[in-house]
Amino acid sequence: MWSVAESETERTDWPVSPAAPWPANVRATIWWHRARSSDFAPAGAKTLPITMCMVVDYMTSPVGPYREILASPVLRRDVGKIPRMSVPFIAVDSAMSVHGGRTNWHLPKVLAEFDGDVLNKAGVSGGEWSVRTDSRGFGPAFPMRGSIGFAQPVPGGSAVGVSSLKGRARLARVRVDASGPTLDRWMPSGTYFGLQIVSGSMRTGEARLVP
Repeated sequence: MWSVAESETERTDWPVSPAAPWPANVRATIWWHRARSSDFAPAGAKTLPITMCMVVDYMTSPVGPYREILASPVLRRDVGKIPRMSVPFIAVDSAMSVHGGRTNWHLPKVLAEFDGDVLNKAGVSGGEWSVRTDSRGFGPAFPMRGSIGFAQPVPGGSAVGVSSLKGRARLARVRVDASGPTLDRWMPSGTYFGLQIVSGSMRTGEARLVP
């Protein structure tokens, strides 16, 4: 499965989770910056030099509440009409969510420990790596509706899916402290512009193979 070192695991005995689609209620902090390196892009993909990252609190889901961190080193512009994330780094605190991510969407989820609040100060650690975020929202919350697409490299093409989202959001500044075998090179520490999803409902549909 396509991933960076922080999302590699030898474990295979994950508890079985439901098939897609997955509806959920969420809170999240999202941030982005100009890509620092193209070394972690999918091989041969046409990309945009934008790194997108997020920490998410799934308050409800088909596998119960859990938390998640994920990041896409670049955005792909060669699968469909809109840029899509390709996610080689994703971690959660739910073993059933690991199974769901790997089985339904080819997302290389691994287990990690979380603390804090994704809309304030939060921390994630997974052995040799760690990420801490300090999210500071500003301005009034506003209604939002949209979607996040992703395209995961798989044999024969890409596993493509979409998460639709609606809720309320506000602008944010996000201080990030990250370290790990690869994170220092493409998700570096710093302060970035971002968005807080104060409250939202999400639905992640089935992935489909695009050659």
